[in-house]
Amino acid sequence: MSVFGKLFGGGGKGGKGPSPQEAIQKLRETEEMLTKKQEYLEQKIDAELLTAKKNGTKNKRAALQALKRKKRYEKQLAQIDGTLSTIEFQREALENANTNTEVLKNMGLAAKAMKTAHENMDIDKVDDLMQDITEQQELANEISDAISKPIGFGEDYDELLAELEELEQEELDKNLLEIGGTEDVPLPSVPSNPLPKKPVAQKKREEEDEDDMEELKAWAM
Repeated sequence: MSVFGKLFGGGGKGGKGPSPQEAIQKLRETEEMLTKKQEYLEQKIDAELLTAKKNGTKNKRAALQALKRKKRYEKQLAQIDGTLSTIEFQREALENANTNTEVLKNMGLAAKAMKTAHENMDIDKVDDLMQDITEQQELANEISDAISKPIGFGEDYDELLAELEELEQEELDKNLLEIGGTEDVPLPSVPSNPLPKKPVAQKKREEEDEDDMEELKAWAM
């Protein structure tokens, strides 16, 4: 059995593989476990480095042993970093695949629903229905036109209407001729006789008024 088979608990050839959701959950649990292991190794590395510093001058053997353990922990930490990167990549790929699967599933359901909705529809029947609707609309318009015509005129209605239009046109032409004939009416001539002179009494009164005004002006000065 492969490493991933052991990790995800896969069975033999006849066993059913895990679902994408189950695989994603397992990968997340593994990431959490390795992250905790990282934190543990980082603490161990710091501790061994502190031990090496303390024993650097007093106990070189203990300091060297601490540095060896530190190096071993660092190697393990680097391996975990690489493993985490691989698991994260695989988890993201599974999440994308799971999303695509759900999208395609929903699109398939929509396509089936549309097919079901169109099962009872025939394009020929649709065309016939639209033609019937058009014919009924035309019939309704004809009925409306017939109802709107005045009653009592019968077949002479069109002739009477044409005659009325002729009378209206004749009346209009007559009015236009009357308006145009006013242009030839002669204007009144200017009188040639001189205007009558003012009466003598009125002229004398005006002269007296002027003398009074002159006297009033002289008094005011």
